[in-house]
Amino acid sequence: MRRSAAESAPSKPSSGRSSKSPPVNAKKEYLALLAELDRRHRHNQLAAYKPYERQAEFHAAGAVNRERLFMAGNQLGKTRAGGAEWAMHLTGRYPQWWQGKVFDTAVRLWAAGVTGEGTRDNPQRVLVGPPQQQSAWGTGMIPGDAIVDTIMGRGAPGALDSVVVRHGGGGDVQSGESVLSFKSFEKGREKWQGETLHGVWFDEEPPLDIYSEGLTRTNATGGITIVTFTPLLGMSDVVMLFLSAGEVERMGKG
Repeated sequence: MRRSAAESAPSKPSSGRSSKSPPVNAKKEYLALLAELDRRHRHNQLAAYKPYERQAEFHAAGAVNRERLFMAGNQLGKTRAGGAEWAMHLTGRYPQWWQGKVFDTAVRLWAAGVTGEGTRDNPQRVLVGPPQQQSAWGTGMIPGDAIVDTIMGRGAPGALDSVVVRHGGGGDVQSGESVLSFKSFEKGREKWQGETLHGVWFDEEPPLDIYSEGLTRTNATGGITIVTFTPLLGMSDVVMLFLSAGEVERMGKG
């Protein structure tokens, strides 16, 4: 009786591993790729920023208004919106959906809070990354590959005085260096004098004299001011600046 070649051939010993299992090297490469993608995402939060409706309206208003206010409750994205816009101006990296103010050169900007600690824990954190973890600087709204240098402040631990940011260098945007400096209201009006700026970001409601001084710093450049805060002081002088006569009258009538 004849047997087929398949029947008569000796069987090969099993390796004990499924032929469908990827090689160890492929798994390592895959995990390394995932880690790299995560690193790039963490170091480029700006690319992932997608504003919700109120944030988008706030940004778009900058195309025609030098002064803007984003007033809303806690945890509604005010500081995130301010940080994203400041990162765009500093780097020149404006997304396709952008309809707001555009600077076509490197800029000098300030970001400020009530105290040094408040500035560190809010605008600095959102723009640069966790203040107490220098290894994580570059995970804020300013992309890590755009941070050229950081200059430490003399106040609160982990607080920065300023950041040098690479601006442009791709497409039609000329390469240059922007400078972001951090300020606080508690230092008084005198510390706000002298500079010529493209923009000032007040993260929390400033006293009227501080706001006026910050706005003056942008006059020569036709620059902008943005204010982001939760209303805690009622109908303050700064809030009144952004309300029309009709809005004030309606509020007065309750």
